[in-house]
Amino acid sequence: MVHGKWYIVNRKTKYSTGTIVRWLWSHHEGCRVQAVLNALIGLVMVGMGLLGVDTIRKLTDIATGARSGSIGWMAVLLGGVFLAEMLLHIASTWIEAVLGVKAQNTMQQGFFRRLLQGQWSGIEKYHTGDVLNRLFSDVNDIVGLMTEVVPSTLIVVVQFLASFVYLYVMDSTLAIILVVVSPLFVVLSRIYFRRMRRIVRHIKDSNSAIQAIIQESVQHKMVIKTLERTGSMVSRLEQRQGVLRSQIKSRAKFSILSKSLVNIGFAGAYLVALVWGLFQLQGGLITVGVLIAFTQLINRIQRPMLDMARLLPMFVNSMTSAERLMELEELPLEAEEEPVPMPGRVGLRFEHVSFRYGAEAGRSGRMVMKDFSYDFRPGTFTAIFGETGAGKTTLIRMILALIEPTEGSAEIYADEGGEAHRLSAATRVNFSYIPQGNTLFSGTIRENLLLGNPEATDDQIAEALRLAMADFVFQLPQGLDTVCSEQGGGLSEGQAQRIAIARALLRPCKVLLLDEATSALDMDTENELLKNLKEHFADSTILFVTHRLAVKDFTTQTLVLSRNEQS
Repeated sequence: MVHGKWYIVNRKTKYSTGTIVRWLWSHHEGCRVQAVLNALIGLVMVGMGLLGVDTIRKLTDIATGARSGSIGWMAVLLGGVFLAEMLLHIASTWIEAVLGVKAQNTMQQGFFRRLLQGQWSGIEKYHTGDVLNRLFSDVNDIVGLMTEVVPSTLIVVVQFLASFVYLYVMDSTLAIILVVVSPLFVVLSRIYFRRMRRIVRHIKDSNSAIQAIIQESVQHKMVIKTLERTGSMVSRLEQRQGVLRSQIKSRAKFSILSKSLVNIGFAGAYLVALVWGLFQLQGGLITVGVLIAFTQLINRIQRPMLDMARLLPMFVNSMTSAERLMELEELPLEAEEEPVPMPGRVGLRFEHVSFRYGAEAGRSGRMVMKDFSYDFRPGTFTAIFGETGAGKTTLIRMILALIEPTEGSAEIYADEGGEAHRLSAATRVNFSYIPQGNTLFSGTIRENLLLGNPEATDDQIAEALRLAMADFVFQLPQGLDTVCSEQGGGLSEGQAQRIAIARALLRPCKVLLLDEATSALDMDTENELLKNLKEHFADSTILFVTHRLAVKDFTTQTLVLSRNEQS
């Protein structure tokens, strides 16, 4: 939310420039081909540009009689230079269109995979809108830095040096006059970089906050409408946008001031150089062609400096984007372990387990579970009851190894042979989970079901739908190919929930976990579903978190959790 603290994390620069540069180097591989091609094309264009300047100088001197030669051949050469530059521009555009998208996709996939492979806890300090902003806007900035800004910087430096050497050969005094503003430019650049980096970070945080407001408002549109708070949400957005406008004004003022100082210095140097050249021409020391070359080279020496002024904001923007992506990379990953499928029937054993949220980050949150011991025996159907905050969902998360006990042990064990393993990401292969609420993805019903088992046949899908009391799907006009919008839009809550149950039933598993998975179902439908589960999953261990006491009629054992009031 706007008044929360999530969007102001690390407003001060957290990483040194050297650290960010090393991070960028370690992530440049996917952008390497495009960066090299852009650099090569740019360097060839620098050469073509200088060749064009030299050709125009000679062509002018031939036309004025200052030197002998063929105007026709010189004109043909100049036309060839123009054609080559045009073709190089086309090649550069094509490379950006083809390789640029590929580089961006590759980096997005890398961070997307990392987010999905990361530990369950940790990401909650970032709003979903902020994470999306980083995956799109910041990744785009980084790819642009590596494939466009860095090669352009190399090209700018080469163009400056080559033009300076060319001009120095013709007139050393004029060349020196033009570069006296360079030290001033370097000083201003350092000041600009430090100040602008802080401003850009604030702007990016504000953009993330705005995206979060819009995303949450669209996602919870019904709540906003029923509470009649449309005006409040619009006002909240307007307030955050006002902060963004103020930040952008600050950036514009500072940018205009710094660029104006640079432009004044360059304009003065250009005027001095031009007057010097005119005096040289008046005294007969140079030809008209050389004067024209002077004016073109003046531009080719000053333009790289101005290009650097243009590239600096892009550098600053990209450095800030790198900082924000580095923060995501600091989120801990789950340990990579080979899946451990258990043989035969399995049970779950908890011995003296305690859990406190925040303990993994060194914080001291409320103790949700304390000295909990229980044995979910193989093949049992357990109903889990408890008041809000008693730890029912925490227990499910612990079973799925999304969190680990603060104290004690939790393990999965085989009914025969005594094989046992600590609950971890490796043992997750043995479970199928049905969470509370609507958890369907946008796409067809078939695509949603195949998430449970990509290899499932139509017969297996039909059987899972029947067991989940979801065979209404076959009465829909498009059947399994019916398209659902976001969060199962187009279906009722009960229909969406039953399809989610069918998806979980398609997944091969030894333990079935249901967390308020029938909350949207009527009593009769729930009873039929429980009968099906008890009959067709007799060898599986089933844990059913619920508030409905009638579920006890179908279960073999009952666990009642109590809220732990100790801190």
